Amino acid sequence: MTAQKVADLEAEAARQLAAGHPLEAAAMFRRAGRLHAAAGRSAAADAAFARYFELSPDAALVAEAAERHQAGDPEAALAGYDAVLRRSPNNVDALRLKGVALSQLRQFDAAEKALRRAVEIAPDFAVAWSNLGGLLSEAERPDAAADAYRRALALDPGNAHMHFNLANALVVADDPAAAAGAYRAALAFQPHHPGALIGLGHVLKTLGHQTEAISAYRKCLELSPGYGEVWWSLANLKTYRFSDDEIRRMQEALATEAMTEEARVSVEYALGKAFEDCKDFDAAFGWYAKGAARQRLRVAYDPVQTEAINDRIIDMFDAAFFAERSGWGHDDPAPIFIVGLPRSGSTLIEQILASHSLVDGTSELPELGRLAVSIGKFRSDGVTYPEAVRDLDRADCRALGRSYLERTRRHRGSGIFFTDKMPNNFPSIGLIRLILPRAKVIDARRHPLDSCMGAFKQLFAAGQTFSYDLFELGEYYRQYIRMMDWWHQTLPGFVLQADYEAMVGDQENEIRRLLDFCGLPFEEACLQFHKTERAVKTASSEQVRQPIYTGSLGSWRRFRKHLTPVERQLADILDRWPHEG
Repeated sequence: MTAQKVADLEAEAARQLAAGHPLEAAAMFRRAGRLHAAAGRSAAADAAFARYFELSPDAALVAEAAERHQAGDPEAALAGYDAVLRRSPNNVDALRLKGVALSQLRQFDAAEKALRRAVEIAPDFAVAWSNLGGLLSEAERPDAAADAYRRALALDPGNAHMHFNLANALVVADDPAAAAGAYRAALAFQPHHPGALIGLGHVLKTLGHQTEAISAYRKCLELSPGYGEVWWSLANLKTYRFSDDEIRRMQEALATEAMTEEARVSVEYALGKAFEDCKDFDAAFGWYAKGAARQRLRVAYDPVQTEAINDRIIDMFDAAFFAERSGWGHDDPAPIFIVGLPRSGSTLIEQILASHSLVDGTSELPELGRLAVSIGKFRSDGVTYPEAVRDLDRADCRALGRSYLERTRRHRGSGIFFTDKMPNNFPSIGLIRLILPRAKVIDARRHPLDSCMGAFKQLFAAGQTFSYDLFELGEYYRQYIRMMDWWHQTLPGFVLQADYEAMVGDQENEIRRLLDFCGLPFEEACLQFHKTERAVKTASSEQVRQPIYTGSLGSWRRFRKHLTPVERQLADILDRWPHEG
């Protein structure tokens, strides 16, 4: 807008003021101030805003509170917003900013109340709808967040950042196809948006569109060669091979002082994958070890705590406990839990089952862990899970099973059964039996050293904090075997052990065994699992889109001289392993 048009706007504000309409005049002065500021005319902007504040005293108070908010003191800002709202309960600016401050303080219910009141008063307030979307995302309600972002975009369709936020919400809502469309919309308005490019790459990988995913990742690297997450994302495709030039570019990026620790970790892991593909296994292990050591400093893990909680679970869930509670829980047979250590074949098992017409393949669902944490959470005596399960009655256990099914409903389609592939659920098998006694549990197992090395060379997006130190990894594996031995002893027949080596060596019989355990009739599509088109989020997404192959069997031997301490640590477990590794 030209200076003359801004002047016309200010003249109209003056006329509105003369006609006795101070609020309309204030709005015009505010708009004029923003336009002056955007054009770099700071003195004119200050003058226009001064008139705005003069005509709207509440606006000045809101601005003062917002300054405290921007200075990092949301609690002090809240006092200012509330002071305005006591005078003017329908002040949408104060309501919106109060909602944002409450969201930052994780008071989600109160924040939602304030933001919904703001959009009720001003339904065309795009920023307030966007803030509501951000709040709902923080509160882990991605479907509702997506709806709020859509309302914002209906009012401001050219806003790249809102399209980006919508895409992120759709990813969490398990709608990768719609997320891809939203990322593309963001890029249409802002082609050099690195977050949208990498987000698009991630969802295209999930959907199996590898060539397009690689293209998106490469465009992101053209804009930011030091973007470590993108280098690791290419490596994490597993089937991607880095060129010599790309290896050189990664090493050059590491030489720059500006690179963050997070980015360095990602590039070091990517270089590990690059040199492993080049069959320089010593160099590959060096890069993996360097990345793991750096990442270990960035995460919190206590192996003593892991052992202690497992001790408590074993003490709680014994044979007598289950005998006293026979027939308890919700009797729906729908869930099929796949547990084990990561990188041990769980995605392959999920892909086989998801190829069946009666089964929905979902993902690694967090709901069971959240239910466990909720048991006893608000008890005044401080008793928590697992000991708190002792005081659950039959109705409580049925309600917990029903709650799990309700919480997971949004991840499911029309199948009678569904998979939950959260590997870390293995300590919670007793809880599964208690609240969902007809569920199925499959233990995806692989040669112990293949399993450990596979986890060690994987940079996880979140969790699996035990995997960045070889000794801690070995100890965690021992705890895993200890827990699985306990469940097989205490709940005989409740868990099926599915060995990756057996699946590779005798595919059809092992798949039939898997389906029989789940109570599913045989379907040929399960043998042709690699042809099944579905979204796969995990690191094995490209591998399970290929037929089973033997190339990864015994891959730990490439790094054997580096794994000698772990081999000794797991000697008794290795003696029990029935397959050649």
